[in-house]
Amino acid sequence: MSAIVAYTRVSTDDQTSENQRRTITERYKVDKWFSDDGVSGTVAATQRAGLSALLGYVRDGDIVVVAAIDRLGRNTLDVLNTVEALKETGASVISMREGFDLATPAGKLMLTMLAAVAELERENLKARQLAGLERARAEGKHLGRKKTVNDAEVVAWRAENSASIKATAEHFHISVASVKRACAVQR
Repeated sequence: MSAIVAYTRVSTDDQTSENQRRTITERYKVDKWFSDDGVSGTVAATQRAGLSALLGYVRDGDIVVVAAIDRLGRNTLDVLNTVEALKETGASVISMREGFDLATPAGKLMLTMLAAVAELERENLKARQLAGLERARAEGKHLGRKKTVNDAEVVAWRAENSASIKATAEHFHISVASVKRACAVQR
């Protein structure tokens, strides 16, 4: 007997999958729920506990329902691989927002196009963020955390005590990388 299986995912711990659950239960009587809360869509499907469990659970004839295709992932290849893995079990996938069955040829075409658009938007967002950082640097704004260690003090203490990089890091309660940076700056 086939089952209706639902999958929900939210990217951060302060979000809730309740809206996705409500959307799905309005149309489907779900037999089994799987969820990944606080897991980014950029994390590969096989690395997500909930989706991995779903992949191990579904059987031939089951219907996997998601509120939207981006719940499966944000990377085109990963979403396609997930859908293919589900199809290999004999399950079909329905994406409610997009309104299609991903097991059909037309559904797979739409999935490929939508996943590619989602990935393009993600890359555009990343490009806009980098442009904003470059603009801020050009305007002389300091980016990142304020420095908590005085490079000259680190280098001087290390020289006075003939200390190793590791011992210097432990003395100042900083990382080895911070000591190496301080030494490189003071040359």
